[in-house]
Order: sequence, then C-alpha cells, then structure tokens
Amino acid sequence: MPRPLIPNRRETILDAAEALVLSRGFDAMSVAGIADAAGIGKGAVYLEFSSKRDILDALLVRGNERLSAAVRAEVGERPRIGEVYAATARALLDDELMTAAFLDDRGVLGRHVDAADAERFRARHRGVVAWLERLRDDGRLSDAVEPEHLALALSSATIGLLSAARLLGPLDRARLEGAIAALGSMAASFEAP
Repeated sequence: MPRPLIPNRRETILDAAEALVLSRGFDAMSVAGIADAAGIGKGAVYLEFSSKRDILDALLVRGNERLSAAVRAEVGERPRIGEVYAATARALLDDELMTAAFLDDRGVLGRHVDAADAERFRARHRGVVAWLERLRDDGRLSDAVEPEHLALALSSATIGLLSAARLLGPLDRARLEGAIAALGSMAASFEAP
C-alpha cells in the first residue's frame, strides 16, 4: 500500500536533512536516513531532489533565504550599509547551518565544501551590485565609489571568509563576527554623508 502524501514534502525533507547534517555531518548522512527521519519513502525524496548534493544545495539556499529574511526584519527597508553587516553577523551566528558554511566546517558540510557552485557566488555578487546601485540611486552611497567596485571588494571578502578556516587556520564564531563587523565598517565608509 502506498504511503499517504506528505503536506509540504519538500520542506519536510529539508527539515529532516538539516537535522541530520547538523547531527551527523553531510558525508555520514544518507538519502535513506533522510527518508526515515522525514517519515517518507526513499523514492519520495528522489521525487524532490535528484541527489544528496542537491539536498545540501537546497539547504544552503534555504539558509541564505533565512539570513536575508532575518536581516530585513531587523533593519527594515532603508538600512545603512554598516547596519546590514551587523545584522548579518547576528543572523549568521544564530543559524547553525550557515555558521558551519562560513566556518568551513567539514564535520558538518564534509566534502561539499570543496564542490561549491561558482554560479551561486556569481548570483550573490550580482545581488550585491544591484543593492549598492539602489543605495547610490537613493543618494545613500557616495559617488566616490562605483557600486561594481565596492561589490567586488565585498564579494571577494565574503568568498575569502568562506575559505578562511581551511586556508588560514581555525576560525571561531568570535573571529567570524569580528571579520563581518570589520567588512561592515569598511563598507560604511562609502556611505553618503
């Protein structure tokens, strides 16, 4: 007899997968384990996702959406650049999965850390450019800096933070928070008076 349909099946799968990634790590997690934790058949997982990696990609996209929503809720519609970075640091550190992504935590994200999709970074960079262009158009970003140039500096620093623990040595929450705050301070220096 087939199992009954699960409402919000995709979110149920992602919730189960996130719990497993955080408790066991990505490498130890299996699609069968996700299905068991979600209370559905393994085939139902494959109806939503083509692979285990696709599940983690979806988790990271969902995590970024959570961060964006938390930042918007805190700073509103017309924040200053420094406020955005401070709120981002708080939201990031409150989200265990996204903190693991920034701390390059192989215990959580495993080999997935080595296989990050470049298009995800490019799309995020384009979003930063668009945000800074809106700030410039609203008169909130100094004309002394091109939005594309500042976005490139900020995006490069963010990408660097994603690999800092692996390349520069252990990175803890306090150092991550301080680095994000420093980025915010640097970016804030380009705000219009």
